[in-house]
Amino acid sequence: MNIKKSRKRWRITVLLVAMLIALIFYPLPSQKPIQFYDRDNGQLKTEKVAGEQWLVWLYNNPVGEATLWALAKRKIVSSIYGNAMDNASSAEKIEPFIQDFNIDMSIAQEHTFNNFNDFFTRKLKKGVRPIDPDSTVAVSPADGKILAYANISNSDFFIKGYRFDVTSFLDQPELAKKYQNGSLLIIRLAPPDYHRYHFPVSGNTSPNKKIEGDYYSVNPLALRKKAEIFWLNKREYALISNPIFGEVTMAEVGATMVGSMIQTFKGNSAIKGEEKGYFKFGGSTVVLLFEKGKIEIDKDLLLNTSKGFETTVKMGEKIGSQP
Repeated sequence: MNIKKSRKRWRITVLLVAMLIALIFYPLPSQKPIQFYDRDNGQLKTEKVAGEQWLVWLYNNPVGEATLWALAKRKIVSSIYGNAMDNASSAEKIEPFIQDFNIDMSIAQEHTFNNFNDFFTRKLKKGVRPIDPDSTVAVSPADGKILAYANISNSDFFIKGYRFDVTSFLDQPELAKKYQNGSLLIIRLAPPDYHRYHFPVSGNTSPNKKIEGDYYSVNPLALRKKAEIFWLNKREYALISNPIFGEVTMAEVGATMVGSMIQTFKGNSAIKGEEKGYFKFGGSTVVLLFEKGKIEIDKDLLLNTSKGFETTVKMGEKIGSQP
């Protein structure tokens, strides 16, 4: 009798393992490529995504989705991986990464790094990202790809039917009311990008508010499946009070494998283009919120967004101006 029970359990175990293997290798749906407009020349290009197959598996495979829920979105996983990028052994990843993504290192201050995070958080030479000096102009806070919405309330966000939930994002209902019918700009930093972020306008600043959350990827491949990522992930934000642009919210959003967000700015009065902080390893995002009628976003950014495409921007370049 015991032998029969053992054989039955063994068959069930084998069947479960076979089913798990089948699920792991469950055919992944073909993905529409991530395309964006290069602002310098107006060309539509296709993005090369770091870890693309991994992302598709996490968000489109039953076992991948279970792994995402159980592990990948958790702080400990991103912290462990982010900390690993501080180890000296991670330096061997730098040169292949530079070659793979054709990163221009001629604009970097340093060319020798102790570990991958040193390279990832590299500073740029002075002057290679000129800051538009016009006080009536708001500039991009980072290098990356931008989505722009003149009126949040009228804008479907990534997946039809989803809208950017300002109240959940800020975790302050009264503050969220300030941005009713306001403008939204989202700057996505991919792993190859320069990962320091800077103030988009000058003004008096509030202390940073920290909101704990998960660590979902902010790549469009993930956002296609889970549009609410921005108000689920860990984030920090500060308010910048400017006589022209009103009270601007600048938020940094963590993501999968982002070790941490380091705020380097000290004080309560910022100058446009001044560094606010940097992200350690991983792709991440900066979000800007403007009150209604306080900014006229550049038309090319709005047009490209309306067509469903991001646009490349560089830190310091104009993204909007006084209405």
